[in-house]
Amino acid sequence: MKYLIILGDGMADEPIAELGNKTILQAANIPTIDKLASLGSCGLFKTVPQGFHPGSEIANLSVLGYDVAKVFEGRGSLEAASMGIEIEPNEMAMRCNIICIEDGKIKNHSAGHISNEEAYELIDALNKGLGDDVVQFFPGVSYRHLLKIKGGDKRVSCTPPHDVPGTPFREVMIKADCPEAEATAEKLNQLILKSQEILSNHPVNLKRVSEGKDPANSIWPWSAGYKPQMKTLMEQYGLKNGAVISAVDLIKGIGVYAGLKPIEVEGATGLYDTNYEGKVAATISALKESDFVYLHVEASDEAGHEGDVALKLKTVEFLENRVVKPIFDEVSTWDEPVAIAILPDHPTPCRLRTHTSDAIPFIIYHPDREGDKVTKYDEDSVKDGVYGELSGDEFIKRLLNK
Repeated sequence: MKYLIILGDGMADEPIAELGNKTILQAANIPTIDKLASLGSCGLFKTVPQGFHPGSEIANLSVLGYDVAKVFEGRGSLEAASMGIEIEPNEMAMRCNIICIEDGKIKNHSAGHISNEEAYELIDALNKGLGDDVVQFFPGVSYRHLLKIKGGDKRVSCTPPHDVPGTPFREVMIKADCPEAEATAEKLNQLILKSQEILSNHPVNLKRVSEGKDPANSIWPWSAGYKPQMKTLMEQYGLKNGAVISAVDLIKGIGVYAGLKPIEVEGATGLYDTNYEGKVAATISALKESDFVYLHVEASDEAGHEGDVALKLKTVEFLENRVVKPIFDEVSTWDEPVAIAILPDHPTPCRLRTHTSDAIPFIIYHPDREGDKVTKYDEDSVKDGVYGELSGDEFIKRLLNK
């Protein structure tokens, strides 16, 4: 048996008035996903444990069965693994967005989804202006970058910028959780303010403003931590090998620590215009060689953060037509059976434009098993599923027959 997880990031939602009080999943035309729901077994999965912020880092670690209280060391250190950047014992890593601030308020978390090329120029300018033996910036993808600080104390409270659009940025700057972390919080807040001086008049941003685009005029560091200690999925569940396919450094980094081989797909953007067909081809190829494949598609989450109902609906139907259907049609012809799970990591409701901790709907399809009575895949229908509500490592164990 081979195993495939198809994760549509943030695709769960709440009832939306303009969709006749249906959720995105209820309104979407997803016949293959619904077929898998009817052939498989369904339930709800609490991917965000009590006391944790509903970030993708927490939720995806949970999907893979990790005890986040034991292994989570911040988003930055996970993304560093994907980027091939070593975190030394005396270093703290953080996700570092470049964001748009307008009239003193956070306009958006992505600077209008700035291009890689523009972002690299800005990160280079930050390193030249702010980098030294203690502070170093590393370019990632679009607005997602990495900050390392030697001797940093991770006991600081940081607000993810996608949680607070429209908020005055000074109200949500970094705070120390203990006296020992005061110096780190002060250092980070100074970096934010100094970055604004460097970025505001940078040629990249002057050009963006002239073209009517949002400037990337501030850094926003968050999710601090050290190097995590994680067992691989092979060590935990006896798999031989596995692969991860994603446009997002966070997911690839989690995969690296989980022992999965990251597979790069040309044209994978993390947005609705990602290379779906390339991801499908990579998934099918990886399944032929691996026991386990984790296919992550980011587009629905980004649409949710934008509050764009029509776009989010489109991304879910793209997942159906351009990912799930071609993969299911292909693996259904194979001699070796492939178990398939479909789920989001967390909801990203368009109304809220951020993540919530609500349990998410999931499907687990085993070709050699009879399914339950669920015939449609959405937040309500799966409540009648045989699995009820799972938490912790229960989902991955059900998928892997452990």
